[in-house]
Amino acid sequence: MVNESCPEISFAIPCYNEEGNLRELFKAIRAAVEPLNLSYEIIVTDDCSADKSWEILKEYAAADSRVRAIRLAINRGGSAAQWIAMKAARGKYIVTLDADLQNDPKDLPKFLEALKSFDCVCGSRVAVRAQSDTIMKVISSRIANAVRNKLSGENISDAGCCYRAFKRECIDDLKFFKGMHRFIPTLLKMEGYSVTEIPISSNPRFAGKSHYGVWNRLFASFYDLLAVRWMKKRMFKIKVAERIN
Repeated sequence: MVNESCPEISFAIPCYNEEGNLRELFKAIRAAVEPLNLSYEIIVTDDCSADKSWEILKEYAAADSRVRAIRLAINRGGSAAQWIAMKAARGKYIVTLDADLQNDPKDLPKFLEALKSFDCVCGSRVAVRAQSDTIMKVISSRIANAVRNKLSGENISDAGCCYRAFKRECIDDLKFFKGMHRFIPTLLKMEGYSVTEIPISSNPRFAGKSHYGVWNRLFASFYDLLAVRWMKKRMFKIKVAERIN
């Protein structure tokens, strides 16, 4: 029996103009998770798409209660769309991934295995992208990750990868800000959670065009990076030693 009110896994997915990918995305997720005999839900936040994404989401949500569709009133970007889906999740574990099928749902068992030892598991595409991406994309990603790690004191190899899995309680105390998806591993470590990376596959975009370019990878998150650097230095955990009454 599937417990729809509290599934084992919640897929949290941002969507912007992905009409050509959504049907294949749902098929891929179902093919990956159903053999595992785990209850699940798929939450997709439509960030005011200009194509037929919302119509497709309504169609699937009407046919399957495990599909939950949310449409933002104003276009707010992928980070906001992902956050809304994450906060709506009811599952024991939350899995975030993009809607363009570059993140392969077949990698799900790897994440679930790593979650036995860690609170958050982040996918890393470094190895596979070095073999398939353009030189410009590889260089810009490496520079962006190197700068983030240097300024934030991190060692995350692929901060731009949104394919992650974590325990639901990990996000309870996080505060949203634009572009936060790049810093979720660092933010969770600041809250005391354990984080690891695993190598994952990376597919070519199934349909449509990328919403990210060199600007996004190199420059767009610089101010956010400085803010996270400041928070990391100033924040500390407060432990209560004893309580009376």
